[in-house]
Amino acid sequence: MALLPVDAAVAQGTAAGSALRPASARGRRLTNLAHLRFLLADVPVVASDTHTTEGIAERPVVRAPWTYADTDGAGGYRPVGGGTRDAATGYWSQGAYNADDIARAAVVFLRDWRATGDPQSRDDARDVLRSLAFLQTVSGPNAGRVVLWQQEDGTLTPSAIPVELPDPSDSAESYWLARTVWAFGEGYAAFRTEDPAFAEFLRARLHLCLDALARESLGRAGQWVRSDGRDLPAWLIAGGADATAEAMLGLAAAAEAGDDRSRTALQTYAEGVAAMATDPEQGWPFGAVLPWTGSLGFWHAWGAAAPEALARAGGVLRRPDLSAAAVADAARFTPQVLTSGGPHNAWAPLPAEAQIAYGAHGRVAGALQAASAGGERLRAIAGLAAGWFFGANTAGVPVYDPATGVTFDGVETDGRVNRNSGAESTIHGLLTMQLLDANPDVARLATSITGLSSFAGLRALDAEAARLSPGCTVERPADGAWTGEGNLAGGAFVRVPEGEWVEFDLTEPGGVLHGLVWRQAADAGTAVWEARRGGRRLWSTETAAGGTGDRGLTEADGMLVPQLLGGGLPDGPVTVRCTSRGDLRLDALVVQPRVTTAVYATTGGAAVLYANATAEQQRVAPLAPGAGTAYDESGAPRGNGTPGGRVRVRGRGFTVTRR
Repeated sequence: MALLPVDAAVAQGTAAGSALRPASARGRRLTNLAHLRFLLADVPVVASDTHTTEGIAERPVVRAPWTYADTDGAGGYRPVGGGTRDAATGYWSQGAYNADDIARAAVVFLRDWRATGDPQSRDDARDVLRSLAFLQTVSGPNAGRVVLWQQEDGTLTPSAIPVELPDPSDSAESYWLARTVWAFGEGYAAFRTEDPAFAEFLRARLHLCLDALARESLGRAGQWVRSDGRDLPAWLIAGGADATAEAMLGLAAAAEAGDDRSRTALQTYAEGVAAMATDPEQGWPFGAVLPWTGSLGFWHAWGAAAPEALARAGGVLRRPDLSAAAVADAARFTPQVLTSGGPHNAWAPLPAEAQIAYGAHGRVAGALQAASAGGERLRAIAGLAAGWFFGANTAGVPVYDPATGVTFDGVETDGRVNRNSGAESTIHGLLTMQLLDANPDVARLATSITGLSSFAGLRALDAEAARLSPGCTVERPADGAWTGEGNLAGGAFVRVPEGEWVEFDLTEPGGVLHGLVWRQAADAGTAVWEARRGGRRLWSTETAAGGTGDRGLTEADGMLVPQLLGGGLPDGPVTVRCTSRGDLRLDALVVQPRVTTAVYATTGGAAVLYANATAEQQRVAPLAPGAGTAYDESGAPRGNGTPGGRVRVRGRGFTVTRR
């Protein structure tokens, strides 16, 4: 297999980012399709009753990107398939290519062609869309759905090892069907005037997808499912706002190009995704759109397309309510993501797991799409979020190289860099660079960032490490930290019987408190929370220890969702006591500073993000010198953020300072 050389500075992990600044200064595009094109392979295909594609008789070859690319440690990359490879047959236990990456690669090429007019990108888009169409089943009971995996010789692998659901992969709607809608929708819009015949082929295949979706999610429009006591939409693709949001991007493009059927489907799905939005006034998850009907306490980066899709749908459908949900996610949740260390792949319910290009791209795209009304709204947030690719990550190194188009596969929580560069990372890096190339002001901020100097966001105080009354016991579930809907902080909880208590000592400045209780399905009484100083009670509040009711479609009884404690945390040393009035399973006390912060090293000094967790305006000492702009809770600029040498942060808003 061929190897692609990598720029030496990036291969050696150089953190300075010097290769980025001259390119930006000279106006060069950050988008470089070289590595993605390196991943493309010619794939022979043979028509059958169930699988065919456009022009297959004349051109029985399509093009698809390899799923993975492993670094060889010497500056090159080796394409790799999914799973293990059988030495005798050459087949991978999953496959060499997959529909998810084929669909997203098509979007990259389409957007590059539309942005630059490059005929090579047009031709690449056509070849990859033809590849995707071949994976779609065109007849029989599975018509319209998509097979996920394909081998090097073009053979399809409907059932992969290990087993993935649905199995076979075209037996039900799926994430890859949603992404196929994305690619076909954008493809139809792009080719509509360039090549009407090919565009009509793509529209027909898009409608075949909608036929399949009508048999499942679209056919359940207006129905609801129960999830730990809350009604959630039953008409999300594969039960997820995440998958549905990616389909919405394609439907929006096709609707704008005049396809009425796509417009109708877009409106239906948009209402379902909007129903997964959360109220930022209720604390966690701070206005984020939840990605999964299977848990009320789990957000992950796979749902990062929701704000982008809702804002896009709001514009196409002229629905300001949809755009408002997108703004809440981008303006309220994204600042909390950034001040908690960046785009961790999961909040379950606390930020954890590796940081990947997918999650970083979603924060940038959501902010920019929510800002599409114009002005400065959320553009600074987009620039700071995009800084992840240039060093604002847990490793402090650039993970995208504009000289080669390589995006590393991720950064672990301990700072280790996965220097492989597979299709998904490459694609989402490029989707981000295309946004930056289209928004030079955002690109200037992003490429000026060389590292994340410090951050102060959410902090969890594990109950098992607190002061416990004699009747409390620490329990570690045999199955580990995962409850079926979230992860226990520290992998354990404290069982607090009636009348027993847990005390936390806090010394930091004041903030917002959340009690993290593993609530039971049955009524389990309450937890009484009190803040005390010197024997004097400052406030008291009560939260439920159970009563979540029928778990509905979730995997386990009960739920693990931070509960907002109305009293908050005053300045100075405070003791917070939690007393059980039933059978309490206490996991942690979550502390959110009044003003969360992230300090970015830049080529000109520093940029600082201050995000206000409270409804009251805050004035804080600057963490680094510089002038700034204050933004309100919608992300709109509201004047000077540094009057009189102090940083002013509007209630529920944020301030960005730069030197």
